[in-house]
Amino acid sequence: MAGEIPDLVALERTGTGKGAARQARRDGMVPGIVFGGDKEPLPIQIPFNVLFKRLKAGRFKSTLWNLKVEGHEDVRVICRDVQRDVVKDLPTHLDLMRLRRTTKIALFIPVEFINEEEAPGIKKGGVLTVVRPEVELMCTAGDIPEKIVVDVTGMEINDVVTISAVDLPAGTKPTIDRDFVIANVSAPTGLSTDDDEEEGEEVAVDEVEVVGQEEAEE
Repeated sequence: MAGEIPDLVALERTGTGKGAARQARRDGMVPGIVFGGDKEPLPIQIPFNVLFKRLKAGRFKSTLWNLKVEGHEDVRVICRDVQRDVVKDLPTHLDLMRLRRTTKIALFIPVEFINEEEAPGIKKGGVLTVVRPEVELMCTAGDIPEKIVVDVTGMEINDVVTISAVDLPAGTKPTIDRDFVIANVSAPTGLSTDDDEEEGEEVAVDEVEVVGQEEAEE
């Protein structure tokens, strides 16, 4: 993760249990808990508007935060869960885990595709089909990448790109050992010749097998 670790400011929450959590929400706060490390769990609360803004900005769960709580030493944390209201989809509770900078952790990192205009298959009318918009990587807590970049330059119709063909950020590796499909360029309806259609069907079958195996293991 490039740049300075962002601060996440919270208040220590007095009292635990459902009653204290409900009171925090009535006060415009989102209750939470900080766990892990060699210390006892710390009940906290964060102003709703602050947390909502952070969540809306994206990548909240894949960001390493410098948690600041008055009366306690700053600590690096990562979000392990955000509970939401089932009707309003608004945050109601969060769990933060203490981390050392060298801690290894598995995170889902978003995938960005570039140079689609340089892909012959797309120029011919093909469609870039994204199989995995994010990939789970094992990362060091102090160096979490913002994204994975996949260059589709030169891809033809029915070509696929797998994780082994991607230059991953330094210090990261997939949590799944086997190669798997990230995206493919599929032919639009009516464009392919009979031979192309047969080839496309073979690719599609292979892809289903790969993805199906993945889902079974995960």
